[in-house]
Amino acid sequence: MITIISVVVGAVILLAVITKIFFMIEGEPRVVVHGEKRTTLELDEITETEAVLSTKLAFENVGKQLATIVDCIARPQLPYEQYDGIEVRGKAEVEGIPREDDYFEAHLIERFKTLNIVIRIRLKARKNMDLRTALSHMVDVPVDIIYTELGRSPWKVSKTRIVLTAEEIAKVAGVELVEE
Repeated sequence: MITIISVVVGAVILLAVITKIFFMIEGEPRVVVHGEKRTTLELDEITETEAVLSTKLAFENVGKQLATIVDCIARPQLPYEQYDGIEVRGKAEVEGIPREDDYFEAHLIERFKTLNIVIRIRLKARKNMDLRTALSHMVDVPVDIIYTELGRSPWKVSKTRIVLTAEEIAKVAGVELVEE
């Protein structure tokens, strides 16, 4: 009985080692998000009470195998304690494939290729302010980009952060910041 258990345990260990060697030779996908190279912030739409801004990020597969981005969300980090004059919402979508339902459709990234993701940020004035007044007191907005990558190995959830500065938001919206 002990011999059979030893053989089974040995076989499992050998299989794990062979699998590890196989993955080392064949490689894995590896997605790198170039947040530092994001495009200049653009104004998509503006009204008296809200604005939609966008920027693009390159998701590059620098690994040896095909990668799949199965989910991607943009989560602005502007708590009311920091500034309560603006409500901020974010979403991520593949460039050229806008969606109204906020669903992120999975996309493949070939090895050594890039997928551009558009990050849209909706700024809505709060506390009965108009947008210009609310934006004139704006602060920097950190945005966490959280994405799920899938390849040969189990799902991997990663996060990168971009920061939309108060200055660039004001500039694109045509607003002067008020010194406080």
